[in-house]
Amino acid sequence: MSAAFRAFLTAALVWTGAAAMSETTYSILEFDALDGWSEDDHEAALAVFRNTCGDFDAPDWRALCSAADNIPDARAFFELFFRPVLIEDGAPPLFTGYFEPELNGARYPDARFRFPVYRMPPEARNTTPWLSRREIETTDVLQGRGLEIAWVDDPVELFFLQIQGSGRIRLPDGSHIRVGYGGFNGHTYRSVGAEMVRRGIYSAHQVSAEVIKNWVRRNPVEGLELLRHNDSYVFFRTVNRVSPELGPLGAMNRSITTMRSIAVDPRFVPLGAPVWVEKDGETPMRRLMIAQDTGSAIKGAQRADIFFGTGDAAGKAAGMLKDTGRMVVLLPIQRAYAMLPESVL
Repeated sequence: MSAAFRAFLTAALVWTGAAAMSETTYSILEFDALDGWSEDDHEAALAVFRNTCGDFDAPDWRALCSAADNIPDARAFFELFFRPVLIEDGAPPLFTGYFEPELNGARYPDARFRFPVYRMPPEARNTTPWLSRREIETTDVLQGRGLEIAWVDDPVELFFLQIQGSGRIRLPDGSHIRVGYGGFNGHTYRSVGAEMVRRGIYSAHQVSAEVIKNWVRRNPVEGLELLRHNDSYVFFRTVNRVSPELGPLGAMNRSITTMRSIAVDPRFVPLGAPVWVEKDGETPMRRLMIAQDTGSAIKGAQRADIFFGTGDAAGKAAGMLKDTGRMVVLLPIQRAYAMLPESVL
C-alpha cells in the first residue's frame, strides 16, 4: 500500500464521475442485512463521524450533522437518517491496512542519527521530474540549506516513512515531531518488492514490508542500492497543530482514528460518510467506520484501507491485512434513493 500521496489527493465530498460509470451498480439494503450491525459500538463510530461532519457543505449532510449533536442513541441516529447502499463496480472487494510510522530521531545529527528528513526545496516544486532518489542521497544538493526537519537512525524506516506519507519522530527526551507529506520529486514510484522478485532474492509470496526491512538491514550496502531502485522521493512538512496523542491528519485535514477511520476512493464514497465494513479472512471484522482518508492505491467501489494506528505493532498488523469482504456506505435517505436507476424506483 503506497500512501505517500494521501495528503494531496482531493477531499471530494461529491460523487465525481461515479454516476457516469456504466458498470457501477447501487443497491439499498436494510440494516438487518448488515452482518453484526447490532453488536457494534455505534457510539464510538458516531464520535468519529462528528470529528469531520462539520466539513460537509451539502445541506442534507449538514442537517444530519446538526442532528448528530442532539440525539442520545447513536444506533438510532444512523438507522433514522441513513440508508445502507451497496456500491459495486465489478472489481473484487479488497481490504488492506495502513499505519503511522514512528521513527527514532533527533533535531541535530550525530553518530547515531545520520539520515535527514527533508523539507521540499523550492526548485523541486518548479521542475517535474526533479532529481532522482539516487541523486538526492548521493550528492550534497540539499546539504547546508536548513531543509532538515530532523535526523533519524534507520534509512529503511525513513524509506517506508516516505511510502506512508506521514509519521512521528520520537526524540531522545520523549517528545515527538509529527511530519506530513510535503511534496515529491515527480518520479514514478517503483516497487522494491517487485525488484527483489525480479532479482531472484525472494518469490512474490514471500515479500512483505518486514521482509524488505530485514533484508536491507542485513545487507546495508546492497540494501541502500535496492532502495534507490525507487526513483521517487518524498519530502515532508512539520504538522504542529495536531497533538501527538491524536491520530495523523487524513485527507479531510482532521485527525483519523485507530480502527474507525478508513481510506476510500472518493469517486464512489463521499469523504466523511459512515461505511459498514464486513472484512473476512482469519480475523473477521464487522464495524462501522468513517471514510476520512484517501490513498494512491485505493481505487474502486469495494476498496478500503483500514487505519491501524501508530508504531511498529500497528505497522505489522496493517502489513498482514489483505482480505476480501464487503463494504456498505451509509448515505442520507434522499441521497441514497437518488443513486438508484429509475427502473427500480
